[in-house]
Amino acid sequence: MTVQAPGASDRSELRAPFEKSAGATEKIGLEIESGVVDPETGRAVPYLGEGGVESLLQAIIADFGGTPVLIGDHVMGMQHDSGMHLSLEHGGALEYASAPHEDLRTLVEDMHAVLSRAAEIARGFRLALLPGANLPFNTTENAQWVHTPRGMIMRKFFERIGDPGAGGRTMMTLALSTQVTLDYLNEQDLVAKLRTLVAASTVVAGMFVNSPFEGGQLTGLLSRRVHCWLRTDPRRCGVLPPALRADMRIDDFIEWALQLPMIYYRTPDGTYRPAPDRPFGALLVEGFEDGTLPTQRDWALHLSQIWTTVRLRQTLELRAADGPAYPDIPALPALWVGLIYHPESRAAAGQLLAGYTLADHRAALQDITTQGLAAKLGRDPLRELGRELVRLAGAGLTARVAAGRDDPRVLTYLDPISEVVESGRTFAERAIERWKYDLPGSPARYIEAHRVR
Repeated sequence: MTVQAPGASDRSELRAPFEKSAGATEKIGLEIESGVVDPETGRAVPYLGEGGVESLLQAIIADFGGTPVLIGDHVMGMQHDSGMHLSLEHGGALEYASAPHEDLRTLVEDMHAVLSRAAEIARGFRLALLPGANLPFNTTENAQWVHTPRGMIMRKFFERIGDPGAGGRTMMTLALSTQVTLDYLNEQDLVAKLRTLVAASTVVAGMFVNSPFEGGQLTGLLSRRVHCWLRTDPRRCGVLPPALRADMRIDDFIEWALQLPMIYYRTPDGTYRPAPDRPFGALLVEGFEDGTLPTQRDWALHLSQIWTTVRLRQTLELRAADGPAYPDIPALPALWVGLIYHPESRAAAGQLLAGYTLADHRAALQDITTQGLAAKLGRDPLRELGRELVRLAGAGLTARVAAGRDDPRVLTYLDPISEVVESGRTFAERAIERWKYDLPGSPARYIEAHRVR
């Protein structure tokens, strides 16, 4: 379906969010969601009340000197002059979003400085910050909610669509993410990077599985996070179909996004409202319930309601991997930067993964939830594909170091994921083994072993 956008004027305005200036550069961003948990029980703490998440966030803002982000009278985040910001997820997790950086070492050092200081403040409240891929000691029944207008609309949307939205509640309250953002320079560069990123994301998901728990029990899954995302409206999650086309153009992505319904929109006074149950392309012609037509702001908001393994907006947001434990987090940006910001490594990865179909990727993502690296993409073992991606990423990082774009120490960032693909033992399988033998069933010992320090 091709539409002219009356409220966003024409096709060029639908393309506008993806336009880049002539001076665009390749920077790196990192987002880490950490549960705010009781260090004895491991469970998420309430938002309100003495010693709750809001009190902690207020103390962090006072210490860092940031500007509070408010919803009504309540603090929901912080913006800092450095470009870093903090925000709260629907289940009360604290999300750190870095300023964009030119190099990996600065990115990682800033991340450690911010999260370590935030964790020190949390200790004063007798709380712990727990990154990773899920809250391991909560269930959806005892999850904590940060009640926001946007969140309430999303909950009702997932309930309304029934079984395809069955994972939505778990995703909103219990899933944690560690995400990398990369830049593209122009449309040609966008397409080249996006196609490789989408093809590689399935393999990377298998390499980083790290969420085997729910309510303090082993679930039989290696990635409960991927499992619930695949059940959070599959129309807008999982593999991004247009990016697997050999002749993909940005207009193919736009056409695909126009077919998806919007979940919520904002009125001019800032009120969140449920969007009509029809594709965004239809809204461009028919308007919202009050007769107003979508604007550029609505188009950008609609794009933010797409949660594929690679999310395309002003940046390329890489969402496939489970978050690793705190000491291993640098492996994720190092893998993506080495693989994608080095043209030769990117081309080789694209060629390696070019033959797999959408059905292959979707089947592999399902299998990854229980099999991890033992799953296959098509007929090929993920472990072997992952080993080659790590090798190519290492070559890319070595080239960056040789060109003076990064410090030699960043080459060690890949060590944790190199060990995974060489041994075949994933982060999840190691966590299961530790839970059974080193930390035997103790939430307090688990939190002490995995908290931010």
